[in-house]
Amino acid sequence: MTMAASPNMRASDGDRDRVASVLREHYAQGRLTGEEFDERLDQLYTSKTYGELATLTSDLPDVDLQGLSNALARPSERGGRPDRGRASDGALRHIWAVWAVTSAINWVVWLIVGVADGLDFTYPWPLWVMGPWGAMLLLATLAASLGKKRNP
Repeated sequence: MTMAASPNMRASDGDRDRVASVLREHYAQGRLTGEEFDERLDQLYTSKTYGELATLTSDLPDVDLQGLSNALARPSERGGRPDRGRASDGALRHIWAVWAVTSAINWVVWLIVGVADGLDFTYPWPLWVMGPWGAMLLLATLAASLGKKRNP
């Protein structure tokens, strides 16, 4: 992304929003991982100058912000809604991975406590962590899947 102003000039909220759009587009295209995308968004909203904003996209190819904003503003001309499926799929996979790692950690803690307590594995409390969270994720995944089928 190229900035027309001096790198030391203060950026506006609108400038940060445009850079966030560029980062979302690169994430959707697979140029950024979920972790890189999250890190750059964190840095984005603490950036104060155009120079700080430019460093967030300096290793990425330029994106036509005017074309991007026009495509998002007029989805009917493109034959439907904007294609957010790939980004939402990546986000869901990321959230499921976090759920799986958290669940595994809880089971390991449960196992260690059970072994330390003389092999007493009476109450599987990790189910209270993974059950409701997993159910909500399952509903979100099903809703996203149904949304794609209705609006291809």
